[in-house]
Amino acid sequence: MKKILFTLLMLAFIAPAFCQEEEQQTENLNKPVKNTFEAVTLIDNQTVMTPFKGAVELQIQHRFSVIENIHNLYGIYGSANTRIGMNFGITDKIMIGIGTTKDNKLVDVQGKYKILQQTKSNSMPITMTYYGNVNIGLQDSASGAYGPTNRFKQMHRFSYLHQLIVARKFSDKFSMQVAPTFFYFNSVKRGYKNMNLSVSAGGRYNIFGSHSVIFEYDQLLTKQDSIVVGSTYVKEQPKPNVAIGWEIGTATHCFQVFVANFDKINGQYDLLYNTNDFKKRKYLVGFNITVRF
Repeated sequence: MKKILFTLLMLAFIAPAFCQEEEQQTENLNKPVKNTFEAVTLIDNQTVMTPFKGAVELQIQHRFSVIENIHNLYGIYGSANTRIGMNFGITDKIMIGIGTTKDNKLVDVQGKYKILQQTKSNSMPITMTYYGNVNIGLQDSASGAYGPTNRFKQMHRFSYLHQLIVARKFSDKFSMQVAPTFFYFNSVKRGYKNMNLSVSAGGRYNIFGSHSVIFEYDQLLTKQDSIVVGSTYVKEQPKPNVAIGWEIGTATHCFQVFVANFDKINGQYDLLYNTNDFKKRKYLVGFNITVRF
C-alpha cells in the first residue's frame, strides 16, 4: 500500500512537469520565424521585414553609372544616383519611412505593415507584408519632366506604389519572396502608361556566418506604347530588372554590394523607366548600407 501511495505521489509531481514542458515546446514552435531577410530592402525591392518597435534605421543606397570602359573607371566616374532615407518602427509590425533621391529630385514617404508571420511550427507557412509609398518629384516644371509645361499641375509631381510581399524562410540558409505590384504616375512621358502592374521576386542564400548571396528580378506586366531611349521614342518595352549581390549582416549594420541593370532606386521609377538591357551588358555596380539605432 505504501508503494502505491509513493508511486501516486511521484506521478502527481512529475506529470505537471511533463505537461509544462510539452506546453512550452508547443509555445516555442508557434513563435514567429526570425530573420527571414537581413534588412528591410533586399537590393532595391522591399522585403517583408520591419524594424522593431522604437528602432530607427538609416539607409544609404548608392548606384554608380552604367559600366562603359576604363575612361569612366567602369562606372565610378560617371553620373551616380543616391538615396538617403530613415525608417522607424512604430510597432514590431508597422514601419514608416522617408527619403530623398538625387535622380528626378524625389522625396518619398513609405509605410509597411506585416499582416501575417511565418511560425516555426508552420501553422502559418508564410510571412505577408503590405508596402506602399508616395513619391514627390521636385524638379522644375519648366524642365518638361511632368509633360507639357502649359498643362502642368502640382499633382503631376506625385506617383504611388502598392505591393503585397509574400515570403517564406525555407531553411536557416534560404529565404525567398514574391511581390505583385500596382503603381500609378499622375504624369508620364509620352508613350508610357500611367497605371501599371508588375511582379517581383527575390531571395537570399546564406553562404557562411553573416555572408549571403542575394538576388532580384522584376518584370513589368503592362505593355507600353513606346519608350524613350536617349532622346528617341522607340517601339520597345522597358527592360526587366535583374540584380545579384553579396550581403554582410550584423546586429547593427547591413552592407550589400551588387551588380544590377537599374539605377533609379525608387520602385515605380525602376519598373517603368529602365532601358538597360542586362543581356547587352548594360549593368552597373551599387551598394546599400543600413545602420540600426
